[in-house]
Amino acid sequence: MKTRITEMLGIKHPIVQGGMHYVGFAEMAAAVSNAGGLGIITALTQRTPDLLAKEIARCREMTDKPFGVNLTFLPSVTPPDYPGYIKAIIDGGIKVVETAGNNPQKWMPLLKEHGIKVIHKCTSVRHSLKAEAIGCDAVSVDGFECGGHPGEDDVPNMILLPRAAEELKIPFIASGGMANGRSLAAALAMGAEGINMGTRFIATKEAPVHQKVKEALVAATELDTRLVMRPLRNTERVLNNPAVERLLEKEKTLGANLKFEDIIAEVAGVYPKVMTEGEVGAGAWSCGMVVGLIHDIPTCKELIERTVKEAEDIIRQRLERML
Repeated sequence: MKTRITEMLGIKHPIVQGGMHYVGFAEMAAAVSNAGGLGIITALTQRTPDLLAKEIARCREMTDKPFGVNLTFLPSVTPPDYPGYIKAIIDGGIKVVETAGNNPQKWMPLLKEHGIKVIHKCTSVRHSLKAEAIGCDAVSVDGFECGGHPGEDDVPNMILLPRAAEELKIPFIASGGMANGRSLAAALAMGAEGINMGTRFIATKEAPVHQKVKEALVAATELDTRLVMRPLRNTERVLNNPAVERLLEKEKTLGANLKFEDIIAEVAGVYPKVMTEGEVGAGAWSCGMVVGLIHDIPTCKELIERTVKEAEDIIRQRLERML
């Protein structure tokens, strides 16, 4: 299955692993890349640029296939050492960077100078067009279904993807609600050149997270996610649990007076506890509605190969038969 994305990234299958906090380690990226997709290391999970450099080197020991790095630009009074992280990416020979958060325009000349392809995550058509205008090579279009931050427009992929296809000249990847061959076939039909899977890849054998996290995803349904931090206009889709219920009650009680400090117990320092220690109720952690389509814990190879086969079967057998 060849698309503009497989050609651009030098991968076999049009499937990209999302950059996920405390999930996007070398083991995850290498497993996805070895299976023919594009694995992604999450830069900011590494506390320093030096640790990112070591993680990139560790991944190179596990795969000779292309893999990328996710670098999220956060609004912060004391921002991370972004020049250091970008130097680690360049020195590590990385050729694909998934950017997210704030506009990456400031860093584009340096990345381009070193032949790095930039895929920017966007939750709207207008942001996608801006990414195209500043020179991004592709965009990852995140619908309202996605885990993590879906933006504030609340447009699902059945609308967002065809709109992106109407407007964009650069290729785009569908993100949010992607889990299987039906997802891939539908995304291609709506104009995408591939899919980005985040939550689905957490429930794989190679994912470097606690087994209880994987089991929680298998047990959950599409009704088990919640939107938090809406009053702060920093909406995040998370898996429901008692800590999330407490957070939502605070939002309801405080209303317009809500401040981040009011919910810090439910959101700060959560990911190590959840992903590493298996305390799945420790706080709010990102999870997409796609959790309703997760029924097993396969290897990355099994997941990617069956996703592609299902998509090909749908296209060849179901859709062509209807003509």
